[in-house]
Amino acid sequence: MGLHSEQPVKAVKRSATGISNNTFFEGVKLKATLIGGGTYESLYESIHKFEQETGAKVEIIFKDNNYNLDKKLKNDFIANKIDYDVISTHSSQFPGYADALEPLEHLFTEDELRDFSPSILNAGKIDSRLYMIPRLADIGVYYYRTDLFYDATNKSKFKNEYHYDLAPPRTLEQLKDISIFFAKQGTDLSGTQFAGKEEALSGRFMELTQAFGGDFFDDKKNITINQTGGLRAAQYLRDLYVAGAMPKGVIDFLWDEVENNFANGKIVIYSDWPGWYSTLDDPKSSKVAGKFDVIRAPEGPSGIHPGWGGVHGFAITKASKNKQAAAALIKFLTNAENMTNESKLGATPVRLSVWDQVLNDAKKGDQRKQNFYNTLNIALKEDFRTPPPIKQWIPLSNILYPYLQKIIIGDMSPKEGLDAVAKRITEMMNQTK
Repeated sequence: MGLHSEQPVKAVKRSATGISNNTFFEGVKLKATLIGGGTYESLYESIHKFEQETGAKVEIIFKDNNYNLDKKLKNDFIANKIDYDVISTHSSQFPGYADALEPLEHLFTEDELRDFSPSILNAGKIDSRLYMIPRLADIGVYYYRTDLFYDATNKSKFKNEYHYDLAPPRTLEQLKDISIFFAKQGTDLSGTQFAGKEEALSGRFMELTQAFGGDFFDDKKNITINQTGGLRAAQYLRDLYVAGAMPKGVIDFLWDEVENNFANGKIVIYSDWPGWYSTLDDPKSSKVAGKFDVIRAPEGPSGIHPGWGGVHGFAITKASKNKQAAAALIKFLTNAENMTNESKLGATPVRLSVWDQVLNDAKKGDQRKQNFYNTLNIALKEDFRTPPPIKQWIPLSNILYPYLQKIIIGDMSPKEGLDAVAKRITEMMNQTK
């Protein structure tokens, strides 16, 4: 694949919503590789408006889930086969190929960036240089089945066995009890689940490690994943699996599979991204619509609530010959109107004005929706922690998750597996400084 040539730009007094200049990109063709699936899709339906208002044409040449998209981007950047302008990316992933991305300070003014949450905007920076404009923020909340939790028979059985009331868990230990309890009822229910491979498992393990008082690195960047916090987190996942509280196929699940399991009534309580809320509450796509609520992640023994956070956003390739038009497309996709529309589907807006409006509107909605946004607000303010902003994060994850899978299903002990992980990650980090 070769690079496409510069397209002519004709300036006229016309602009797409959210674009501060009045440049009309007559004849410009932009190519994009984007995250797809679920509620991500609705935003792209608005692109025709951008085309109508600017004269540019947008071709989506690739669209897939986050992990397949990341693999494509890495392969293309390594092979120097980049014939597209705009990409979807993520705070965990773009550092791995930031050298192939265009720094954005000269394409976005301070006024255009002022409405973005500063902490979220910083997730798109490396050494103070901005590479990614945020689309939405993600932090897990726990979805739980209200019909099962508040069933009188379940409450009585649970109280008799565990000697405390069945209620949404406040601690990870209670989450474990509840998950095992429901799995033992013989109703083809699994108590809980996690996405069990790729970075989805690594990120979940990171937040559990922190909740158990540990972390992946110390202040001197030494690997500490195989110390007490990591060992306890690994044992926690192993215990849930051995007890039958998680589905047997859990190590093959990614986000779509875990959401489908909950939507089909097979799971009692689990952590997932807020963007799934509208899909799960739609009777056309979910058997549990109206039968669930959400809570903040249960607290770990360290007093920390698990809070693996991330930011989805857009970036521009250095290879793009249409950087001004590419920036205009990103400004359009992340404008207040589009962000408000995405927030109605459950996405967490990253513009301060939109988030304030969402919280205000939630006060007028039903009790469950109010609770959803209030819970999300607390999690974002108090629990949000991204993976370390290092280019080796995904290589680290690729080393880690296969060992975690072996630990979960019992092929390795937590100590054996995490000692091997620590050794391999240390070697990788030394080789890629």
